[in-house]
Amino acid sequence: MGRMDDDEGESGTGRPAGPDRDRDRDGRARNARPRDGLGRPLRYGAQGTARQPEGISRSPTATIDEAQLLLDEGKPFHAHEVFEDAWKSGPAAERALWRALAQLAVGLTHAARGNAKGGARLLRRGAEAAGDWCSTAARLQPYGLDVPGLTVWARELADAVDEDGSPVDAAAWAPRLRGGGPG
Repeated sequence: MGRMDDDEGESGTGRPAGPDRDRDRDGRARNARPRDGLGRPLRYGAQGTARQPEGISRSPTATIDEAQLLLDEGKPFHAHEVFEDAWKSGPAAERALWRALAQLAVGLTHAARGNAKGGARLLRRGAEAAGDWCSTAARLQPYGLDVPGLTVWARELADAVDEDGSPVDAAAWAPRLRGGGPG
């Protein structure tokens, strides 16, 4: 990668600027900065949480299982990345479902980071999109997902963060993907 080891040419946040920014083997821009458990970037050299590999093609069951493990560990940002892989690599007819689940995970991420407004908005948007997909596809529980329960969970969490505004405990609020409600 084209990372610089000193502060020269950095943007002020520790990110290399210009042609020396992080890139993958194909030359696409990639941010190699370490991240904390909620996906927030840390300065280069800081100890971070292991990142989810990107571009993994999993079965729907494996996607749900992996995302549930990450949610239970309080890593909703990482769960969002798993859902994002399914969204990008899955059948076109299911992309809206996986995108909605990614939005729910990102909503929990923002709520845990203390971004109440953004978290609540994404939770409601994801809940609505998941419900819409199930209605359109005539599948209430695709792959065993409890979409009605997830919708209730998302709206309850959105209401809670709207009311309180304080960061939530991501692990304590982790939904049961196959059973609704907090874990």
